Amino acid sequence: MMSPQTEKQKMLAGALYVASDPELQQDMAQCANWLDRYNNRQASLSERLGAVGENACIRPPFQCDYGYNIFVGDNVFLNFNCIILDVVPVRIGSSTQIGPGVQILAADHPRDPALRQKMLESGRPVTIGENVWIGGGAIILPGITIGDHAIIGAGSVVTRDVASGTTVAGNPARPLHRSLPP
Repeated sequence: MMSPQTEKQKMLAGALYVASDPELQQDMAQCANWLDRYNNRQASLSERLGAVGENACIRPPFQCDYGYNIFVGDNVFLNFNCIILDVVPVRIGSSTQIGPGVQILAADHPRDPALRQKMLESGRPVTIGENVWIGGGAIILPGITIGDHAIIGAGSVVTRDVASGTTVAGNPARPLHRSLPP
């Protein structure tokens, strides 16, 4: 003889069920709690970052120095494990996608060992244009500007500015080709 199905089992099977069942109500309450936390991520980002555009998504874990020097446009996506050392402004244009493990390093250190020994450091702003794609594990060094519609290959180390519409890859990153966007 089959044991009777729970209301949750009936729901999952696509059969008629009672939505006010205590188990389902508990599941819905847990989901509502999760949704509140999830949907308030945008508010949490706005609390600390210099600017956060609409539909920006920064997947945790995410690391930065100060936060208030980071300016993110609309529809920007940063995947897991991104690091931004934001001792000076870091600007990321709208519709830019950044792969996992990318490092954007605006922090810099003196080349003179005597100054480094004094624990001095500085920064050079990083600007990333609109609709840029940065592959996983790439490193963007201090003072770099990446033009609109550029592509940075995975694992690349960007040591020089990248022109709009250019694809670069390697260490150091070098242009592969240039194609203007449609």
